[in-house]
Amino acid sequence: MNRKFWIRKCIGFALMGIAFAALISYVVMLLWNGVLVDVISVKEISYPQAVGILVLSKILFGGFKGGWGSRGREWKQNMKEKWEKMNPEEREKFKEEWRNKCKTWSKCD
Repeated sequence: MNRKFWIRKCIGFALMGIAFAALISYVVMLLWNGVLVDVISVKEISYPQAVGILVLSKILFGGFKGGWGSRGREWKQNMKEKWEKMNPEEREKFKEEWRNKCKTWSKCD
């Protein structure tokens, strides 16, 4: 494809990512100042502090390994590999086991 097209597309995605992070930081600041200040009597925070809280929460709770949703992709890839190694009888047995589990779970509702 056209090189300029891809450059513009990459720049556009980067700008959208930055705008999204800025918006989320602003929402964190508004929620903190609007809720926590009254409920648990903490100090109001500024916008840079809201950004810092987001980064800190990402480090503490999400880490930086593989991005935001890598665990789901890893699980899906592992399941795909296991599925491909199964013979037709094993696949049918696997399906039946999951059908039984789903029936059990639906009875609990």
